Amino acid sequence: MRTLTKDTINKIGEKVILMGWVDVRRDHGKLVFIDLRDRWGLVQVIFSPANKELLSTADRLRTEWVVKIEGTVKERPQGMQNPELPTGSVEIEATELEILSESQTPPFSLSTDGYEIGEEHRMKYRYLDLRRPRMKENIIMRDRIINFCRDFLHKKDFVEIETPIVSKSTPEGARDYVIPSRLYPGKFYALPQSPQQYKQLLMVAGFERYFQIARCFRDEDTRGDRQPEFTQLDLEMSFVEREDILNLMEEMLILLVKNSAPHKKISQVPFPRISYSEAMQKHGTDRPDLRENKDDKNELAFVWILDFPVFEKDQNTNSWTYSHNPFTAPKPEYLDNLMNGRDLDKILSQQYDIVLNGFEVGGGGIRIHKKEILEKVFKILGHSEEKIKKNFGHMLEAFENGVPPHGGIAPGLDRLVMILRGEPNIRETIAFPKTGDARDLMMEAPSELSGEQLRELGIEVIKKIK
Repeated sequence: MRTLTKDTINKIGEKVILMGWVDVRRDHGKLVFIDLRDRWGLVQVIFSPANKELLSTADRLRTEWVVKIEGTVKERPQGMQNPELPTGSVEIEATELEILSESQTPPFSLSTDGYEIGEEHRMKYRYLDLRRPRMKENIIMRDRIINFCRDFLHKKDFVEIETPIVSKSTPEGARDYVIPSRLYPGKFYALPQSPQQYKQLLMVAGFERYFQIARCFRDEDTRGDRQPEFTQLDLEMSFVEREDILNLMEEMLILLVKNSAPHKKISQVPFPRISYSEAMQKHGTDRPDLRENKDDKNELAFVWILDFPVFEKDQNTNSWTYSHNPFTAPKPEYLDNLMNGRDLDKILSQQYDIVLNGFEVGGGGIRIHKKEILEKVFKILGHSEEKIKKNFGHMLEAFENGVPPHGGIAPGLDRLVMILRGEPNIRETIAFPKTGDARDLMMEAPSELSGEQLRELGIEVIKKIK
């Protein structure tokens, strides 16, 4: 039975079988030493000249070869222990060695944190880049955070429900990634920008408390905290007011930090709350960094941003657009103005954002749950009756069938991990991300389709003339 490297410290004097990668190989006179690496850490292995055949095989070993080793766990002599290594008090005296897989020389060093290596080079060989301890810890923390959120919400009576990835293209802000339909030529599906409509329909369905770890897709320009596909913790609740959601999320985030990053300090609890107007006037942004020391990565300054405008002017067309999404409800005191089309620029919404150290890490709101209000919003945004029915007819019809008041929020998991791990961008927290210019260099995507595939889909590619 295989023994993990981390468990060797409890097996002094026992025979063990270890499997993993050669992290480092060293020659000391007639002895060969390697540090054997598995997911759980490193342990030193010694090959002595007592077994010449074994030593000869060990002499062939190179970095990143995969091996199986049998041997006896021994306590290291005093003065030769490594206090910086969890297994630094023991070593393995090898008795058998099997080379499971050889490796060519890696294209870059895996012993550093990787920041000094060009991102494109790292992305091309991402499966190697992920072997470095920093990257492995990022992915493991991501798993812990997701697991914590699941446990927390299940204890609060939420139900995890998956919503479709292949859906309908509707105007919600960013560009959709579209999928041509082979069975229905000339028609297209779209990947969801978020589960916004589905989660509201789940409230209509009576589930009352829903969540999912949701994959979202937006065809927009990338930056450090944004990329074509990302992951959010999506949740929605029925029969709630703003305070219910803010209190739930605040409780979860405080416990999440305590559980996943106990060395981090939240600067203020309860989280401060400021209006959008105050944030813009005082800080010049709706994502203010309220840390006392901006260089302190262990300080976490959460802040709620409230009272966003419902509408804002599109500077290019001078027409009205929405501040966040068209499903966000206005504050009750502004409902009459909305329905009568008065002072649209002064109408405030029940939208709220949670900001952490200058990054928006979540956004949500109390939703519109009445058909006539939703129709009015779409008309203000310039949609014709025909377009409203075509794009959102399913929502309007659902809203005629007993809709509970509801609201929700969607924290971005990539950004949370990025901040808690002190990383410069979200690509460092995703196993297989796209590059800064939205390419997958490892899989060489996006790529062209064959002529046969295009004909089957009824698509003709028109190349731009430079």
